[in-house]
Amino acid sequence: MKSRLRALGVVMLAALTLTAGTPAVAGGPQWTPLSYAAAPADNPLKGFLPFAGSYQTFPHSMEWFYLPLRDVMTGPQQFRWAAMESQLDAIASRGHQAVFRFYLDYPGKPTGIPQYLLDQGLLTRPYPDFGNNGVSVAPDYSDSRLVSALENFITALGRRYDGDPRIGFLTLGLIGFWGEWHTWPYDGWTQPENWMPSTDILTAILNRYQTAFAKTRLLARYPSPENKNLSVGYHDDSFAFETLPPTSWHFVQRLIDEGVTEKWREQPIGGELRPEIQSCLWDEPISCPQYEDYPQSVAQTHASWLINHAAFAGAGFTGDKYQRALNAAKALGYELTVTEAALSRERVSVRVANLGTAPFYYDWRAELAAVDSRGRIVRRWHTGWSVAGIQPGQDPAQLSARIDTHGLRAGRYDIVMRVANPLPNGIPLRFANNGQNIHSGWLTIGAVTTR
Repeated sequence: MKSRLRALGVVMLAALTLTAGTPAVAGGPQWTPLSYAAAPADNPLKGFLPFAGSYQTFPHSMEWFYLPLRDVMTGPQQFRWAAMESQLDAIASRGHQAVFRFYLDYPGKPTGIPQYLLDQGLLTRPYPDFGNNGVSVAPDYSDSRLVSALENFITALGRRYDGDPRIGFLTLGLIGFWGEWHTWPYDGWTQPENWMPSTDILTAILNRYQTAFAKTRLLARYPSPENKNLSVGYHDDSFAFETLPPTSWHFVQRLIDEGVTEKWREQPIGGELRPEIQSCLWDEPISCPQYEDYPQSVAQTHASWLINHAAFAGAGFTGDKYQRALNAAKALGYELTVTEAALSRERVSVRVANLGTAPFYYDWRAELAAVDSRGRIVRRWHTGWSVAGIQPGQDPAQLSARIDTHGLRAGRYDIVMRVANPLPNGIPLRFANNGQNIHSGWLTIGAVTTR
């Protein structure tokens, strides 16, 4: 994807000479190749992530948590956000962004249904499945009081948190066991009872999410006729176990059946490695009794992130097993590299390619800076550049902006660029280039000399 960009600055560079690469000559900019080096595994908004907590065993940029709806919703229009704020602040304090889900019914955990609905007599159903043994209960999703509560909550959640830089992604949750939008085996087929909401109710909830969130990226558990045309991605919570076709209920087959195999180009795909394979998948040879090919699962889903708590728990992985898991984490999502740069007497241009499996999904803006011989940033230029949407396997996107070094002291200046994380202490986006972090957090793209 090529972006048409706003030129910044109107003053010509004062006696500007290119000192890295081929000198500028009349007839257009001269492009200089930049060398590749693999990007780190903890680039923001991609890779493996743990359940929320402080871990040093594996690189990561995000953390996952669940919250019961009853912890924040106390009445039809009453909310207390302390539990949510506590989670987001703790994760942000570690420089990470959060991925999360609210639930009503989590097998084996106390109910997430708001107490006021239980007090009003909301019908609930106990069940023994998934080791639950009656601890949690399934609500009657057809009850208009519950439907209204969910719609009010989604509206309030979006009003308060849409675009919050502490949040990476939000999975829709709320419906079904674990908030995963299924009530199997109570689905009308395996068991005669079907506990899922009607299509009309599901559509209303999806539309409420679509209305409430314009910035924060949303992910649904399953592709469906009701969500295929909405601005939501998907999460595969049985990754590399029930992912690959042709089995009808596997994730990629569902993508195929709904005609959304290309939706990843605009909407993110995430999920969780099936818990049973989170550790054994990296053994050599693989010791899992059942699993699917991981590279094929990534290639066919274009996933950007996966919960893989086994990589973080206890002592984590070591040796070759750690390296195999690290390479698997790096294979997720984007990998942006500046292939070439051109500095003329009045403009900086770069070509950015995506060597990953998915684009970067957020409109984080790039900035340029001049760094003097003592490593000090002496001038910055905000640009209209965004790396969002640069597609893997396509020609590099060309980004260009005017700069103005008028008034700088005579000397040599490195020209650097970065894509800053909007989370104040968040991990910056790093490019897959050797020149990344010569100046901390910045990519060096060339140098100019002023006289």
